[in-house]
Parts: sequence; C-alpha cells; structure tokens
Amino acid sequence: SGSVTLDGVELTDMTVDERARAGLFLAMQYPVEVPGVSVANFLRTAKTAIDGEAPQVRTWVKDVESALNQLQLDKSFAARSVNEGFSGGEKKRHEIAQLELLNPKAAILDETDSGLDIDALRIVSEGVNRFHDQGDRGVLLITHYTRILNYIKPDFVHVMVKGRIVEEGGPELAERLENEGYDRYLEPSDVIEA
Repeated sequence: SGSVTLDGVELTDMTVDERARAGLFLAMQYPVEVPGVSVANFLRTAKTAIDGEAPQVRTWVKDVESALNQLQLDKSFAARSVNEGFSGGEKKRHEIAQLELLNPKAAILDETDSGLDIDALRIVSEGVNRFHDQGDRGVLLITHYTRILNYIKPDFVHVMVKGRIVEEGGPELAERLENEGYDRYLEPSDVIEA
C-alpha cells in the first residue's frame, strides 16, 4: 500500500515501460538471461523506447564501447546474448553499463553487490558513483552487507523489516549494523530455535 512518486508522478499505477520512460531504473538481484538478444541490440532498443527515437548508430556504438570499457568489459561483449553465460560480475557490470547509457533520474539497485568478488565490487561501485555524481540523480541501494558502502557512501540509511522502515540514520547507522547485526529488530516470534 502507499504511494511512490518521481517528480510528482505516481509510479504505482504505471506499467514497467512507463516507469522507465518516467526516469526509473531497476537493477535486479538476479538479472535474467535473454537468449538470442545481443547486448548491443538490447541497449539500443531500451534507449529508443525511453527516448522515443533511436540513437544515431555511429555515436551509439562509441557510447556503448566507452561504457563497456569503463566497466572493464571487452567491446566484443556487445555481441553476446544478454546475461547468457555471464558470470555474476559480468551481469552486474552489464547492469551498470545500462544505468550509465540509459541515464535515468533514479535507480533502484537491488543487492547489486550480491555475488561480486572484490574487483567486480570496486568496478560496479565506481560506475554507480559516476552515475550519482552527474548531479540530480537518485540511487536507492538495497543491500544486506556494508561491504559495498566502503565504495559508495550513503547519504541516508534506512533499515526495513517486514516491509516497514524501523530505523533511519546516516552512514554511522550502517557501521553500527555491521558491528551489532539486525537482532534488535527481531520479535520473539522471528527467532527459530533448533
């Protein structure tokens, strides 16, 4: 229940493609495979759908190669089928390439750090920071661990339990959670005895 707005526009009544055109981006914890659709075609189709017109091919190819290069993905990556046979790090770096190329107003990154080794975590974090540092961009980063917060500094930290925000604070709250855990938010009925 409730309301979710972006620039005063209610998002809950919109379809997924309408939300994307309104400026919302979602990176999923487990990105799906799209066999038979190349990364290059996927990205160009998404950009066309959001902008209402296709980007010029010559410029777009350079933009895609630049985004892939910044995320340490070879340009041959553009010819691969979306997420098919990708490692966990490649999937997450591909999502950050999407983020940078589609340039939304706000991004929801659902456990972007899940399954990343330390190098991929740094590369992905650098991409998120580049996006955020463009100014007037929102990032909602969902995580269970503070490891990614060594690279991405939060402005606000919210703790959600069973769909409700139970505590809010600044970066110090994330540090406290790392040290103390989430136990204080549990009710007696949440504890499982073996």
